[in-house]
Amino acid sequence: MTEHSILVAGETLIDFIPDTAGPLSGVETFHRRAGGAPANVAVGLARLGETPGLCTTLSTDPFGDFLADRLAAEGIPEAFITRVDNPTALAFVSHAADGDREFSFHRERTADTVLQTDVVDTTALAAADWLVVGGVALSAEPARSAVFELVDRAREAGCRIVFDPNTRPELWDDDLALTLERMLLRTDLLKATREDFASTALLDAEAGFADQLLDMGPDTVLVTEGSKGARLVAGPDSPWGAGEWHHAGYDLDATDTTGAGDAFLAGTLAALAEGDGPTDPESALAFANAVAAVSTTAAGAMAALPDRATVDERYEEP
Repeated sequence: MTEHSILVAGETLIDFIPDTAGPLSGVETFHRRAGGAPANVAVGLARLGETPGLCTTLSTDPFGDFLADRLAAEGIPEAFITRVDNPTALAFVSHAADGDREFSFHRERTADTVLQTDVVDTTALAAADWLVVGGVALSAEPARSAVFELVDRAREAGCRIVFDPNTRPELWDDDLALTLERMLLRTDLLKATREDFASTALLDAEAGFADQLLDMGPDTVLVTEGSKGARLVAGPDSPWGAGEWHHAGYDLDATDTTGAGDAFLAGTLAALAEGDGPTDPESALAFANAVAAVSTTAAGAMAALPDRATVDERYEEP
């Protein structure tokens, strides 16, 4: 089995992208695209030259066949991909005039909610440096328990745990805050936006956003701030020691921001996975912002993820 320094676990689903801006009620034509935040991160890494292992569960329905073919075309190995009879989750996307988006999910006992993580064995975890998980898989059982079981095994194997809450409150039927607290205790590197925690009472709005999150478990917090760029805030136990770094981002005309956060996380991990020592935070942020910025210039999430050569044209060494 091929060894991977980065493992990603979570959903792969179908995004239906509208051909016009405005509310869903006014859209007549959608374009089918492969999506799901963890799958986007995995494909983003592959296009940047850091092909990961992807643990995901696909349906045996035609949409599942489409997703399996798409992942294969991107060079994602099949070792940790399972198939079940449950249907594929569908997400209908609506766009505002500024490229921002909203989602309408069709996700009742879909394949992603029965994610099978036992296919990731001890050997694979021992070879990996990073395990990346997202919040959508934590929103429903039995996927939630499967993810926590995988995370605990990965921690025992010495993996650093990367968590992107990607909070979608409409998908949750249990206590979102309790699950986030439980996951943050197991997280080393957290990628977050303020919106991820807006629907919970976990944080004090008057206190420092990143500092509060550091107190909840992670040693490093990546804060994405849209057009304002991104920050990396680290505690004393991080690979860089305590500190804060910022990159203002790149000024490109955005067509579609779907998946920009996934592109940013893929760029961060690709940068951190290079070399033998910890990458300079400013360089990692600059590269990740370049990946995210380029991804917004085309429609779709996975389809818009750039390759390394395209990113290098925009990347500016700090």
